[in-house]
Amino acid sequence: MSAMARPTPLSGFPEWLPQDRVVEQHVLATLRRTFELHGFAGIETRAVEPLEQLLRKGETSKEVYVLGRLQETEADAAASREGRLGLHFDLTVPFARYVLENAGKLAFPFRRYQVQKVWRGERPQDGRFREFVQADIDVVGAGSLPYHYEVELPLVIAAAFAALAEVGVPPVRILVNNRKVAEGFYRGLGLDDVEAVLRSIDKLDKIGPDAVAALLVAEAGADEVQARACLELAAVHGSDAGVVDEVRALAARHGVVSELLDEGLAELGALVTAAARRAPGVVVADLKIARGLDYYTGSVYETVLVGHEALGSVCSGGRYDTLASDGATTYPGVGLSVGVSRLVSRLLSAGLVRATRGVPTAVLVAVAEEEQRERSETVAGALRARGIPVEVAPSAAKFGKQIRHADRRGIPFVWFPGTGGAADEVKDIRSGEQVPADAAVWSPPAEDLHPRVVPAGPAPDVS
Repeated sequence: MSAMARPTPLSGFPEWLPQDRVVEQHVLATLRRTFELHGFAGIETRAVEPLEQLLRKGETSKEVYVLGRLQETEADAAASREGRLGLHFDLTVPFARYVLENAGKLAFPFRRYQVQKVWRGERPQDGRFREFVQADIDVVGAGSLPYHYEVELPLVIAAAFAALAEVGVPPVRILVNNRKVAEGFYRGLGLDDVEAVLRSIDKLDKIGPDAVAALLVAEAGADEVQARACLELAAVHGSDAGVVDEVRALAARHGVVSELLDEGLAELGALVTAAARRAPGVVVADLKIARGLDYYTGSVYETVLVGHEALGSVCSGGRYDTLASDGATTYPGVGLSVGVSRLVSRLLSAGLVRATRGVPTAVLVAVAEEEQRERSETVAGALRARGIPVEVAPSAAKFGKQIRHADRRGIPFVWFPGTGGAADEVKDIRSGEQVPADAAVWSPPAEDLHPRVVPAGPAPDVS
């Protein structure tokens, strides 16, 4: 068999080293624990969906990976999209299908969380991958869904990130807007092409207000006064109900009268008021948030890491009144999706957090001589029976070499089986402390039992 050539890295498909995987698993465990504390049930859906279902979101058509067999026949190759399969690019499309297929077995409102990989054929860059992990939560109703879920879900996300902050993950700001506010205001101004206005406003951070004003005139049919009014709305932000008063005053100045605007402001006010009480400073109304407003029907959310805003949103979502429909019943929902791979990538690349070790092993049992390996295996078995992760040294080398092996692996303790009636001893190779020990009762300190994620702290001084 010929030797395998050195592989060429494939961009956009992250593969974490063991210590980095510990960080990822901690993030996922924290999200799952938080979601379950709030009553969300975990589900998993298949990786593929019919292509025609995936292409219902037109803007993703160039990004869908299509499945095909290597030995595809000419008939297969000539087949239309009908019947062909693609890898899901998010978890919303498969969830909509799941709800329709299982509606008779689900209790509504249905609270679901889902953690899976998704695939998207886009150009890899900082925080963007072709294969990545998402963690979604949604509440879906049958026929109707009360507004209070639009308040609850961002607060669940706030709770999850508050838990992650304990290990050094930066705090987050959850930016919120409401489709009804935006649409009611634009239509009240006399602008009917709401989607064109939203597309222009969405470019504010990239091209600035003057260029956006020109776009609104050129593409949304606005005059100069209307364009500036749209920019004034986009500039409104705040973390309390004062934003509602500010928008009402703005609407009055421009003669905007709209029931839809009033409804949206009532909802937005309820959200920021509840958030100010339950998660002070985390949820901020930001009326320039426009991404996704073309398909969301109420609240919309984007979440940024404080100090890392240039990364973009690490969690986004909103209210959608038609997640799915079988013709007789419509299933409205509200949900958010955490970009786990994007978040973990930034935590690692910026040196924000680290794992205490990359292996689960807390104790390496040394082997004095190969003839005595069974003695070491017996010790390992006794420790494992008490829930302590253990491995036995790979060879009966000098103890100094076995200690160095443990150090390279990040294993904190080395166990030396006693010989000739002597007691066993265990050594903390970080401090050098070595004490007698009994495998039936000894345990490592709780903080050393399993790998932990901790704040990385300042970089070491190498000057």
